[in-house]
Amino acid sequence: MTSTTVTPALDAAAVVESIADLVRENYVFPDAARELAALLRRRSAEGSYRAASAQELAESVTADLRSANGDLHLALKYHAVPVPPEQGAAALAAMRREFDASLGGVPRVELLDGGVAILEIAPKMFPLDWAAQPLAAALSLVAPARALILDLRRNAGGDPDTVAFVCGYLLDGRTHLNTMLSRQGEVAEQSWTPPFVPGARFGADKPLFVLTSGKTFSAGEELAYDLQQLGRAEVVGEATRGGAHPREGWTVHPHLELSVPVARAVNPVSGTNWEGTGVRPDVPCDAESALDRALALAVARQA
Repeated sequence: MTSTTVTPALDAAAVVESIADLVRENYVFPDAARELAALLRRRSAEGSYRAASAQELAESVTADLRSANGDLHLALKYHAVPVPPEQGAAALAAMRREFDASLGGVPRVELLDGGVAILEIAPKMFPLDWAAQPLAAALSLVAPARALILDLRRNAGGDPDTVAFVCGYLLDGRTHLNTMLSRQGEVAEQSWTPPFVPGARFGADKPLFVLTSGKTFSAGEELAYDLQQLGRAEVVGEATRGGAHPREGWTVHPHLELSVPVARAVNPVSGTNWEGTGVRPDVPCDAESALDRALALAVARQA
């Protein structure tokens, strides 16, 4: 006899109560955390979430979570396929499927006119223990190029350790990129480029351009922002989405994952981050024409 797993019925009130507790206990901004927990409980008591499907509940709760300060990392995510109950497992499982389908997150490496290389990192900055090998191979391959265009227009976020790894190929020497502050305002972690990278470095002297779009988000934004603030790269394209807070995930129902920012980033150059504002391009243009603009700039620099 074949056994099947039955997904439990959705108890919206119980799910929302657990979400309110998790937000109150973990969201990086304590005042907003208390405000949002109270809002969710009030909306639940009013019957706003009653009879909602899992997908509808995800949409309604996400809208309410973002009503306080527009934090795009605050979300209740719906998964059509049931996800594991362990913390963070839902996001990791979905990310692994994307990794396998995107050549390890490096879907394009190409030599363009004038000895200019383009390297696209998408759709994510995958966990470094997965991504180190394909990224090292791609970055070493473009190291001899006369100029480099780093395409992040389809990059939706990921692992800050992978950001630091990529920066290690584009900078010389160990460089401080970011500091993470905890909910209590204490230093939780610092991000530095690694002292050694496998393969060849592109280095810190040749022209570097970073392409962005209105879809570039989170760790993809960090890579663009870090390089821009250090004066290492020119950002070409559109302002990014504006999500700077690292998040953690909790499975609150087999089809629902809660995303909550648990720290905030502080850049050592700017003293702030890109939360809410996005990364502002040095050369503003629509995302579709960003590659042509960057290529023209790269070729002109060599004239």
